This record gives sequence, structure tokens and C-alpha cells, in this order.
Amino acid sequence: MLLIPAIDLRHGRCVRLRQGDFSAETRYQPEPHELLLRYRGLGASWLHVVDLDGAKDGVLANRTVIVALASQRAIRFQVGGGVRSAAVIDDLLRHGGERVVLGSAAVERPRTVASWLAPEEVAGWLARFGAERICLALDVRMDSGGMPRVRTRGWTEGTAVNLWEAIGRFPSGAVQHVLCTDIARDGALSGPNLELYRSALSRCPQLAWQASGGVRNAADLRALARIGVAAAVSGKALLEERITPEELRPFLPDASFPASTSAPARS
Repeated sequence: MLLIPAIDLRHGRCVRLRQGDFSAETRYQPEPHELLLRYRGLGASWLHVVDLDGAKDGVLANRTVIVALASQRAIRFQVGGGVRSAAVIDDLLRHGGERVVLGSAAVERPRTVASWLAPEEVAGWLARFGAERICLALDVRMDSGGMPRVRTRGWTEGTAVNLWEAIGRFPSGAVQHVLCTDIARDGALSGPNLELYRSALSRCPQLAWQASGGVRNAADLRALARIGVAAAVSGKALLEERITPEELRPFLPDASFPASTSAPARS
């Protein structure tokens, strides 16, 4: 299992929300580029960057910061928040993004997104997207019956669609990567929803599942690895350095790199 550090951006700053609540925001001192260097120094090969303003308002708002980070080519970027069109996907991929995360668009316009994921169905420049370059973000709250219901628009709007229905709207083989956050666990350091991810792997074992929300320590990472998720996305626990570099090492492919946060010399 791969550990992917997360950086959430709001007004250009690193923040964390609690359970997706925009009024429960915690700002962190490190600048985005400082966090990038810290995580690269720990051995991370991927970084998950979310434009929270974009996720809420539907328009990519932190593009300047995201492009500046990606242009360093120090780490592979998975970027999301406010991505509602093929033009934005193209822009992010051309400016250093390795994979683009689609949330609201994937739920609200699955047929359109499916065409972006299936190169054989579209012509010309769209053909370069493909399933490897797109990750669906299907973020959920558990209802009273224990069913995971998908939320959109930066988690501010509920839907009647459950997680399994959302995935079922896409043709078989069109999707490879799915990021699933249990919103109630996000930023709460309460432990991941292991049962949710067990169900996900049981129902859709062909997908590369990314688990997000609740990671608090190395034991949680080991538990997710045993379940078989492809990756764990963690923000708060890493920001607050609740897991030691030694504990992180098994989940970071480049952990032999020295853990230095100093800026690289410019040529």
C-alpha cells in the first residue's frame, strides 16, 4: 500500500477542515512548497492536492499555487477540487499534474466523464486522458442504515446516490482509480472506516481504492494495508507529525531519501 500525503488549499494557504465543515477550518503555518519538500524528503512519490475553494464553488481557484508546486517536478501530483470540464483537466495535466481527481462532475455527469475516461469513444486531444490519468472522488456519509451516500460540491450537498450506484454508472473497465473519503472521519483523527473499505474491495476488487479520512497512526496504515487498498491519503496526521519517519517508511517508496525540508539550490 502506498501512502499519499495530502495538502488542502484554501485562499492559497494550507488548511484542514473537520468533517468537511468549512466553518471548522484549521490553518497551518508551513507554506505549500515547504510541505511539498517535507513530504518529498520523507520519501513520498505522490502528493494529493485539493483546491477547497474550487471544490465548493465549482471553479479552480488555487491554480497559481498548484501549478507552481507541480512545476518543481519533485513529486507526482494528484490534483482535484473544482474540476468540472475537459479543458481544466487538460490544463492541469499540461502543467505538471499526473492525475486529476473528479468528484462532483463524476456524480452529476457520469456519461460525460465516462467519455473522458474511454479514449476510444472520443477523438483527437481528449484521447490522451484515459483511466490512468483520472481518479474518481466518491466521498460519502453513512446514512442511518449504514449505506454510504455520496456528497458533492465540496461535501456541502447531499445526494440520494450510494457509492455502489455511483460506480455502477460507469462502463466496466472505464475506471481504474477511486478515492473514497468517509467524511465523518475526515480531519477527526478517529481511525479509518475499515468496514467501508472492506466492502469496497469485496464489491469492486478490480479498482485501485484510495482510502481517506481518519488516519491517526501507523496502526491505521497497517490495518488499511491488510485490507488491500491501493493507497491511503492522509493530511492531518502527517501535518501534525503524529507518525514517525520510521513508521512511515514501509508505505513510502522513496523513503531512503534523506528527510530534509531545505529548498533545493536553483540553477
